[in-house]
Amino acid sequence: MSRDVARAAAQWLALLESGAATERDHAALQHWRDSHPQHEQTWQKAQTLRQRFSDLPQALAMASLDRPQPGRRAVLKRALGIAALVPTAWLISRQLPIEAWRADLHTATGERKRMSLADGGSLQLNTATAVDVDLAQHRISLVEGELALNVPGTTVMTVHTRYGELRVSQAEVCVRQLATGCLVSVLKGSVQVRDLNGQMATLQGGQQAPLKASGLGTWVPFDVLQLGWRDGVLTAQNQTLGDFLRELERYRPGVLRWEPSLEDLRVTGSFRLDDTDRILNLLASSLGLEVQARTRYWVTLRKAMT
Repeated sequence: MSRDVARAAAQWLALLESGAATERDHAALQHWRDSHPQHEQTWQKAQTLRQRFSDLPQALAMASLDRPQPGRRAVLKRALGIAALVPTAWLISRQLPIEAWRADLHTATGERKRMSLADGGSLQLNTATAVDVDLAQHRISLVEGELALNVPGTTVMTVHTRYGELRVSQAEVCVRQLATGCLVSVLKGSVQVRDLNGQMATLQGGQQAPLKASGLGTWVPFDVLQLGWRDGVLTAQNQTLGDFLRELERYRPGVLRWEPSLEDLRVTGSFRLDDTDRILNLLASSLGLEVQARTRYWVTLRKAMT
């Protein structure tokens, strides 16, 4: 199950547990469940787990019987913090490797981190990334997500992935974990790559190639603007809106949806990743769209009504 579907199921469950759901909310939930088989499957798993913890909300409710009853917004806010706690943790743990929770360094969705290394080097983690770091052995293991490693000196750093290893010295490289492999992008210098079969190859600055279980694929040139996340920027050059939003989703917690008719609209520009809500508003303004937000974590883009 995807992270977005897991969060959406937890949020719907929290709304129902809050007692503040309206008939319209129930209808919207049913529509969400019917819209994709994975939605219904995830919903059923969340319901099953919720039943196992059925005593928890009752105890919390007993403790608050003598308190004034809050309005719908306050009830929902509290429910999102309490009722969704267990389902969210369980659902997300089901689709993230356990190693990610135990990793030495990790980032949440939308978060980025930078770590200084010896000899003026640096390690940057992109959104939803987990790595293990052994500086004594000059070794970094990418568990999940995406990293950027800069090694300006003669020290040799090894980057371990599920699909092979990289040896980095006097070079800068980005490695992104994908569903069926890694994407290796060398910004400067040269990087040695060893695949799972022990085959060695070298990528030069400006070259990008997939690293899979079958080995290193054919390299292609790439635009360094694709890696603007290192500076907190997401850049598009005549990119389809669908592709742009799929990339933006990586930096937003919750669910981001858009009408199929918007898929092929074109986007050009540079956007600061620190405020993804502002990015959506800028897109809406420039492309004649409307941003519909049920909550901060459930946003849909539609054509604006004329």
